[in-house]
Amino acid sequence: MSTETTIDINVMGQKFRIHCAEDEREGLLLAVDFLNKKMQEIKSGGKIVGTERITIAAALNITHELLNMHAGKGFDIKEFRRRIGLIESKLDDALLESDHQL
Repeated sequence: MSTETTIDINVMGQKFRIHCAEDEREGLLLAVDFLNKKMQEIKSGGKIVGTERITIAAALNITHELLNMHAGKGFDIKEFRRRIGLIESKLDDALLESDHQL
């Protein structure tokens, strides 16, 4: 079993503290970098304004790409939902912690 660790991340200028398994740290940091790049692309396009709208657009784009990539390759929707649930839980925790710091 992997040990837990805490990392500080920055998404579009907002700081979050995320708890994750030590063996998932590198993957999470890669995901943060990927998300920031997607969000910056959307922001630079100038058609969508506001961090919340940019975040939703990035999430939709990434999800669409993922589903297209796995189409026809035995995509495991249960595993996908489980992982999305874990990510949502970590983000909810980070948002709550961020709100309490304000």
